[in-house]
Amino acid sequence: MLPLEHIKKLTQKSPILKEIIALKPVTWLNPNKKTITSTPNFAIDKHDMLEAAKLWERFAPFFQKAFPETKATNGKLESPLRKIPAMQNLLKREGGEFQGELFLKCDNALPIAGSIKARGGFYEVLHHAEELALKEGLLNRSDNYSVFSEQKFKDFFNQYEIGVGSTGNLGLSIGIISAKLGFKVNVYVSADAKKWKKDLLRSKGVNVIEFAGDFSEAINSGREQTKTNSKAYFVDDENSKHLFLGYTVGALRLAQQLEKAKIKVDAEHPLFVYSPCGVGGSPGGIAYGLKQIYGDNVHCFFVEPTNSPAVLTGLITEKKSEISVQDLGIDNKTEADGLAVGRPSKFATAISKHLISGIYTIEDEHLYTLLTKLLDTEDIFLEPSATAGLIGSQKIAATNYAKENNLNMQKATHIAWATGGDLVPESQRKAFYERGLQIKK
Repeated sequence: MLPLEHIKKLTQKSPILKEIIALKPVTWLNPNKKTITSTPNFAIDKHDMLEAAKLWERFAPFFQKAFPETKATNGKLESPLRKIPAMQNLLKREGGEFQGELFLKCDNALPIAGSIKARGGFYEVLHHAEELALKEGLLNRSDNYSVFSEQKFKDFFNQYEIGVGSTGNLGLSIGIISAKLGFKVNVYVSADAKKWKKDLLRSKGVNVIEFAGDFSEAINSGREQTKTNSKAYFVDDENSKHLFLGYTVGALRLAQQLEKAKIKVDAEHPLFVYSPCGVGGSPGGIAYGLKQIYGDNVHCFFVEPTNSPAVLTGLITEKKSEISVQDLGIDNKTEADGLAVGRPSKFATAISKHLISGIYTIEDEHLYTLLTKLLDTEDIFLEPSATAGLIGSQKIAATNYAKENNLNMQKATHIAWATGGDLVPESQRKAFYERGLQIKK
């Protein structure tokens, strides 16, 4: 924890920090957001994003062969975009302004790993595997990539090791795809990781290394231990270009779905996207991609737990990854395991600083009540952390954001990005639901 005098100076400069430190839900509008024409040059560009999309296309034959559940989509990993009018009506009845239409981007139903983390996690491992195979002479880019499921490729990759630090879902995605390709895998998990996620990883042949501390301890230890093996590769959630690029492709896919559904996005029809946020990689990648497509007509907001506002703290203090929530005396303890992060991503936060419209925080109990309400109204199950974006429209309506940006909210499209849930065991689902019911009472 920082000296009290230092914290006092930070709160004097940014009074909202007092409420954040007191664990009160807040809504922060980003004063550093740039128009799309005035954003600085970033470490990636639109060309990189389009090249990332091509890698997914190259690996489609592999997915069809290795994961039969992807045959129906020709090896494409994607999730539905669903309108959720019953949930929207419930939110309206409970109070709070709600203009426009509410949709759910169902990454809870993303094939194989059941979470948004497959977009980044799978991509980085596939990118690494492709590079190794090309260098070894096992592969040409013109080949049919179904060859990656052959035994000679598995034997080759078994010489190599993949490491990752995780609170849960990223570890699942990295573990599942790495093991399927043949890599040896070490997943370094924090105390927040749920038992069922650790058990599932072990059932896939993944080595799970547990830590009593939080995400920072797990990722730092994993990073250092991976360095000791010259044939090991660490997927670094705090500073990864490739994870980020994998997530950007989700924006391209969403744009295709919006076009197919004849949903306009322009100055008269603003698009709002609300994404649960841990270190900031997945929501940052989505925001970057959407900004490349829709420019100033898309408005991206992150959502963090009141007890783990890592990106919010980094942006408000302007210290980015150089400050953690623990530095301010915040405990980083939340039931939203995928969001239980104390320090933001250095790579992602430098980009998000200029692209996102703001961040709001939410209490754990609210996540559970939203989980229960969504299941009751739409028969959709999400992990607690994945429900965070459902109240985004009402949170922003309570600010001057629409007025300051001259937006027609009657014609707005709101998308809550559901980040995980389909792999949660039935017993755990019932426990989550019951908890939400008890809180409602």
